[in-house]
Amino acid sequence: MKGISILGSTGSVGCSTLDVIARNPDAFRVVALTARNNHQRLLEQCIRFAPDIAVLANSEAADLLKEKLKQAGLKTRLLTGADALVEAAGLPQADFVMAAIVGAAGLLPTLAAAQTGKRVLLANKEALVLAGHLLMEAVADNGATLIPIDSEHNAIFQCLPDPDGRRSRDGVRKLWLTASGGPFLNTPVCELVKVTPEQACAHPKWDMGDKISVDSATMMNKGLELIEASHLFGMSPADIEILIHPQSIVHSLVEYCDGSVLAQLGNPDMRTPIAHALAWPERMDSGVDSLNLVEIAKLEFQEPDLDRFPCLALARAAAEKGGTAPAVLNAANEVAVQAFLERRLPYTEIAAVIGKTMECHSARAVESLETVMKADQWAREKAGFAVNEMCIAV
Repeated sequence: MKGISILGSTGSVGCSTLDVIARNPDAFRVVALTARNNHQRLLEQCIRFAPDIAVLANSEAADLLKEKLKQAGLKTRLLTGADALVEAAGLPQADFVMAAIVGAAGLLPTLAAAQTGKRVLLANKEALVLAGHLLMEAVADNGATLIPIDSEHNAIFQCLPDPDGRRSRDGVRKLWLTASGGPFLNTPVCELVKVTPEQACAHPKWDMGDKISVDSATMMNKGLELIEASHLFGMSPADIEILIHPQSIVHSLVEYCDGSVLAQLGNPDMRTPIAHALAWPERMDSGVDSLNLVEIAKLEFQEPDLDRFPCLALARAAAEKGGTAPAVLNAANEVAVQAFLERRLPYTEIAAVIGKTMECHSARAVESLETVMKADQWAREKAGFAVNEMCIAV
């Protein structure tokens, strides 16, 4: 049995991972589960999977969980704080680490997993956006294996050559990342200023957390995925294209120099890429229904409208600048999205906050983790000022 630590176990990816593991009980043992503050769901998961340790970032929630673990008679050791996340990622008994913590908070434990030579199942795109060079270097230097969990990157992983476990881009002309277009694909642009958090979080295809759902609506998620793909697959941002595909059946495509285009298709369910990454290079049951192409009948594709999705243009600009620019982009986006969710910023001003922050930044090379964290902190402060300067109550 393989031991696995699941970072962000109470989120949608974490829950889907546990669902796949439950379908294959003889293959995996859960050794660590972590969450931010959802102590009730984490308790339920601990009761079912009996991990060696559980981690809660929120100390008040940890106090509540500690008492309930004791009442349940569990031997699970409870830890709290950022250092505990790093410990969970580096446990000797963990062969695999599911890195599913949303946002910049997932960077340090993901790096720790790579530095200890684990198979890292990467669902945290920000780790590559902030410090792609550092993470890929840690993977290579420590014999770790990095398998992407985002449906788009996992699809590309499956479509690329993979001799002896090494991904290759020999003969690859272009990568195509698909996007559903989110809930506002056909909404008149003039009406977007009225968008509420509830509307932005109502994704038509995927069940995700609030922050990721907003990123999908603005298509910032696709911009971050472009940066992520560039690091994962060693491709220039200019050779990575975005394609809107409302059905979310074709998850991504790889175009080769001989004219061949390989695509990975499947029902929109995160259990597919999770099962692929857990079993790779083999296959195993995910619980996902078979794809019925006759029932789907047709597949549609279109180019993204940058007037509707200005965040996509901002992300591509950051990808082309490189260095600390992607870290600044990500931090400003996190601040702006949080302000929108708290109804302090209109939906249409998310891109404006990010743009103002990026205009003030001179990108520099990422030489260390300290460089990244300084850029991240600077951008959060600058974006916070930009939000306050707008002084618009929603």
